Amino acid sequence: MSGAIRVLIVEDEPLTAEAHAAYVARLDGFTVVGSAATGRAMLAAVAAEQPDLVLLDLDLPDAHGLQLVRALRSAGSAVDVIAVTAAQDARGVKNAIALGIVQYLVKPFSFRTFAERLTTYREFRRRFEDRRTLTQADIDQSLGSLRPTTPPDHEKGIARETLDAVQQVLARATEAASASEVAEAVGISRVTARRYLEHLIAAGQAGKDVRHSGPGRPEYAYRWLR
Repeated sequence: MSGAIRVLIVEDEPLTAEAHAAYVARLDGFTVVGSAATGRAMLAAVAAEQPDLVLLDLDLPDAHGLQLVRALRSAGSAVDVIAVTAAQDARGVKNAIALGIVQYLVKPFSFRTFAERLTTYREFRRRFEDRRTLTQADIDQSLGSLRPTTPPDHEKGIARETLDAVQQVLARATEAASASEVAEAVGISRVTARRYLEHLIAAGQAGKDVRHSGPGRPEYAYRWLR
């Protein structure tokens, strides 16, 4: 990716805003460029900071989040928006989708859920870099990348923290990686890395190919699919 994704946090509860900023800081490829607690402040911050992504609380003191998105679109802004809200009414969700909101996060949520949504968004953006045209397969994959499939983490021997680390290694890799390479990057044994990689394959988040690197037994190379 050409640079870190610039994030504006829009949230009227100071502690919640701080928590979201801390979450963003834990993710590779993102940086917080500002925050706003009202709709008016948000519109000013978007104009001043030119963020790539807005994490938008829909229930602000002076405006509803969807009204703000309409104002942005009317002004010609194509900034991406992830709705962060406790609202779950069907009409509101449908309107959010119609306005081009790329993700919808329902409060309260864990860091795991937050990281999954932003990671899939990052992969979505990556698919459009340095491309002028897209095939049907490219378009399908891009849209599909915004609908993550969370692998079950209750399987015996699967620790969420380790699984997250393996996912991040694969997602950042520029080419398929062997179990040994993943193990070294994460700091676990090759056998453990292989178990987590096979877990991701079963969940549909990773694939593997046979790598022939010279004489002797070939090895598997694992690649991120989302």
